[in-house]
Amino acid sequence: MRIRLELDESSKSKEKSIIYKEIFFMNSLGFNKPEKNTRVVVAMSGGVDSSVVACLLHEQGFDVIGITLQLYDIGDALKKKNACCAGVDIYDAKNIAEKFGFPHYVLNYQNLFRESVIDDFVESYLGGETPIPCVKCNQSVKFRDLLKVARDLGADALATGHYVQRKVGENGAAQLHKAVDDDKDQSYFLFTTTKEQIEFLRFPLGGNKKEKTREEAQRLGLTVANKPDSQDICFVPNGDYASVIRRHRPSAFKKGNLIHIETKKILGDHDGIINFTLGQRRGLGIAYPEPLYVVKIDPVENVVFVGEEKFLQNKKFVMREINWLADDVDCTKEIHAKVRLRSNQEEAPAIIKFLADGRAEVVMKSMSRAITPGQACVIYDDSRVLGGGWITKEVE
Repeated sequence: MRIRLELDESSKSKEKSIIYKEIFFMNSLGFNKPEKNTRVVVAMSGGVDSSVVACLLHEQGFDVIGITLQLYDIGDALKKKNACCAGVDIYDAKNIAEKFGFPHYVLNYQNLFRESVIDDFVESYLGGETPIPCVKCNQSVKFRDLLKVARDLGADALATGHYVQRKVGENGAAQLHKAVDDDKDQSYFLFTTTKEQIEFLRFPLGGNKKEKTREEAQRLGLTVANKPDSQDICFVPNGDYASVIRRHRPSAFKKGNLIHIETKKILGDHDGIINFTLGQRRGLGIAYPEPLYVVKIDPVENVVFVGEEKFLQNKKFVMREINWLADDVDCTKEIHAKVRLRSNQEEAPAIIKFLADGRAEVVMKSMSRAITPGQACVIYDDSRVLGGGWITKEVE
């Protein structure tokens, strides 16, 4: 704890008394103690963002421990580039830690990752949904299991390279906010983070532009300074998610019908509903006077419904498994806020009404295209994340 002593001469006494006032200084992570006494576990994926976080905190004098997760078979991982947690990334993280002189550990989370993320990914597609495995990974492996490891190591905080901001509200509680860099903001992917986890987490890059992060990487002499950002889902080679599902559930590829949503006519067939997502136009193999899109997937009947653009427009849906972060917002009443329904979409005004069964009804103030089951609905008040949930099949 750093303390400055100030001299206060009181004029009320004939003999001026000397009073020393203690003034406390927070370090950059918000702790009332020196950096060298503040232990931070950094989740290192081997990419430029998490590497910069680890090295900057080490440079500032924090007691840094780097941890990299091995999430799938390293033999397969070595064949996969431009995705986080691949084998080459583990070596990059290890080498950076060695160069800068802070401890680094690799944790084998293959079984946890398969159970919590890959199995859920497969089942979600088989259920006619379009899942977001990165959210599930943050929710389970990273911010549940890794956070527990950080606590076991005596850490004061777990830091990551996510582009999101942690702020402290007037009531002293930590809040989740969008990043300064709108193009890199990852708040949508972190909506399942709990209030308790946000108190423990730190996001040093939330106030950075991506260009600034790369400049810091160059200054620090990091070999990953120009490493490309991850684009694909880490366990899905070349975006071919069907091959992942085929490997885990080969029986899932059942032929079925492509049916027009309005006329109910069979227009063709398909080789498995997992090959389709709401709003899809390409790959239908249908000759029709008007452009057709996937407008509904029925996993029970193994039917893919298609229709014109107008059948993709909707305003009302239900979301489940809500994670609510705003204790200062009364969720017993209708909430007027903005929601984001896909990671790459802008927020749009909506009215949210919480239901008695733990779900919530969302009514958009204007029509929205392809509201997709399995995607997230994240609720915002300006930059602040109020909470969110998963869009269900009950799209009305």
